Amino acid sequence: MLEAHGRQGVLKLDFDRRVVDAAADYLGDEDGGIGFIYSGWAQAALPHKRLADDAPWQVRTDRVSLLVEPGRKTRADGSLEWIGVPYGSRARLIMLYLQSEAIRTNSREIELGRSLRAWLGRMGISPGGKSIKDVREQAERITRCRLTFEVQQAGRSALVQQLIVDKALFTEDGDSGGSQFLERTKLSETFFDQLRRHPVPIEESAIRAINRHSMALDIYCWLAYRLHVLPSPLQVSWKALHAQFGTGIRRLDHFRETFTEQLALATAVYPAAQIEIKPMGLVLSPSAPPVAARKTVVAFPGELMASRRSPQKQAG
Repeated sequence: MLEAHGRQGVLKLDFDRRVVDAAADYLGDEDGGIGFIYSGWAQAALPHKRLADDAPWQVRTDRVSLLVEPGRKTRADGSLEWIGVPYGSRARLIMLYLQSEAIRTNSREIELGRSLRAWLGRMGISPGGKSIKDVREQAERITRCRLTFEVQQAGRSALVQQLIVDKALFTEDGDSGGSQFLERTKLSETFFDQLRRHPVPIEESAIRAINRHSMALDIYCWLAYRLHVLPSPLQVSWKALHAQFGTGIRRLDHFRETFTEQLALATAVYPAAQIEIKPMGLVLSPSAPPVAARKTVVAFPGELMASRRSPQKQAG
């Protein structure tokens, strides 16, 4: 419809402006960059809103259980301070950057500082003011939290406990009022190993178009992981969707309304996704992945890993 009528023409048809803008921005984006996330994050994600600093976060589905425990740091007087678990869209963007850089460089050690600021700028996030303050806070939360992933498959359960990073270097930031900025970090060996074994390729242009909507980001990553491997249509109930995406939203009817809006944003930047909304939930049908199926081989020491090459946008 955008190709036939243009942005203003589609807006006259009474579509949600956020969805139209996201789809138009995505279709007009010529960057073509590819990012990567660990498949576990595509099935269970971080909270959307801030929790109490000492509160853990838990997501439980039929397939995956995720527990995120907050970290602590020592104050100047020697007492301990809870930092809190990472949350919201900024935390997701930082996590995407860390994982994409690790895959791109095949290294656990990642430079942040100016590199992270430049990348966030490419993602449409202002490098100053409140935005960079939020990024600084979420980066510290990520470096200090601890994860427990439990995956159920074929009657067996696999448990992985890990830190996201095991080393971090903070430096004074002249514009931060005395606080510090994460300059360099090193992913934990366990997390890096899981990421290399189970990477999910995604389009940076899609992330850019929905960068402020944490649930839409989660839905997009889930669809990128799930749809292209389906052998046949799959029904997913509202109850199952609520367990995966709606922790923190008590009433199912409220969740359905919110999820439907966020699903529209996610599919606006994944036009190949074949999804039907039904009274019982969703019907997912086999779909092309967001990153084209042409493959390139990335060589790692002692192994070869297939990953996706230049994404091809498909008109929806």
